[in-house]
Amino acid sequence: MKLNIAVLPGDGIGPEVIEQAVKVLKAIAMEFNHILTFETGLVGASAIDKTGDPLPEETISICENADAILFGAIGDTKYDMDPNAEIRPEQGLLGLRKVLDLYTNIRPVIAYEDLLNKSSLKKKQIKDTNILIYRELTSGIYFGEKKLSEDGNTASDICEYTRFEIERIAHLAFKAAQSRKHKLTLVDKANVLASSRLWRKVVQELAPKYPDVKLDCLYIDNAAMELIINPRQFDVILTENMFGDILSEEASVIVGSIGLLASASFGDKHVMFEPIHGAYTKAANKGIANPIASILSAAMLLDHFELHEEADLIREGVDKSLKLHITTPDLNTKYDHITTTKVGDFIEDFINNPEETNLNFTNIHLGQSTII
Repeated sequence: MKLNIAVLPGDGIGPEVIEQAVKVLKAIAMEFNHILTFETGLVGASAIDKTGDPLPEETISICENADAILFGAIGDTKYDMDPNAEIRPEQGLLGLRKVLDLYTNIRPVIAYEDLLNKSSLKKKQIKDTNILIYRELTSGIYFGEKKLSEDGNTASDICEYTRFEIERIAHLAFKAAQSRKHKLTLVDKANVLASSRLWRKVVQELAPKYPDVKLDCLYIDNAAMELIINPRQFDVILTENMFGDILSEEASVIVGSIGLLASASFGDKHVMFEPIHGAYTKAANKGIANPIASILSAAMLLDHFELHEEADLIREGVDKSLKLHITTPDLNTKYDHITTTKVGDFIEDFINNPEETNLNFTNIHLGQSTII
């Protein structure tokens, strides 16, 4: 297969983790005789620094002409400390989602057996957790009209949804539930918010079209609590933009590190894959950023193009790295010199030599070939 992939490293640790994802994809291309080309674009704070625009037209063009987009991370602490900044890195990501109409975000949450002790939660609570979060991505309060009074003392953000926007992602979530455990949970705040009442009304009207799927509805505050108390009760979660943002971040506690959570954002014409973590600027260029979420995002990219054997091989490499503690400091207490790059090197080598299991840890630490 021949694929043209737009690569948007972004800010902070974004370039470091994306480098490892690209490295792994190149190994897959070599192993399976695919042709993958990569074109890099600017976005976020790095784009502002060079062009004054968080989403330059050139980047939009690169993405529109690509088969898929691989995204790193976005943000910079210098903007976080300035609430009056009119141009912000996050506008690049939000703008890209809107321009490409990437309205569905899918975030898998899987509790890895070898990392159960890394979670703040008890093993018996999180063991066998496997959740798919469907988050609406191009509407709601993040994209609604924003106002600030002339005196600067009153502000508002409009949360607005249409039936069409709800229906198109709800159909996808119901279909996903049909291929899993046949359970869909809608998360809203229908007791307070008019937009949530529309969500509940529309989703309940669609439910009879999927008679094999059991639909539950939870308020966001209850869902947030239940996600910690008993995450195994969930299969597919469907929710609006802001609630999905919050719940998926909360879910990182289950898996032990936000550095493990990948995501895919789909529209009718375009698709983008990215880790859910932020730019974590303080960790940039220190070799401590966890690249696994970015590498798993690359696996999701391959799955999208029905390259399932290739995607599974990446996941096997990730599983192997976790089992053998070939991970960055957020997960690793056994070996203290394994960097972002060395994790990528290990998974790359696993793809090239999947049958080899005899590891030379000295070479891992030296940054040389990891499998002998």
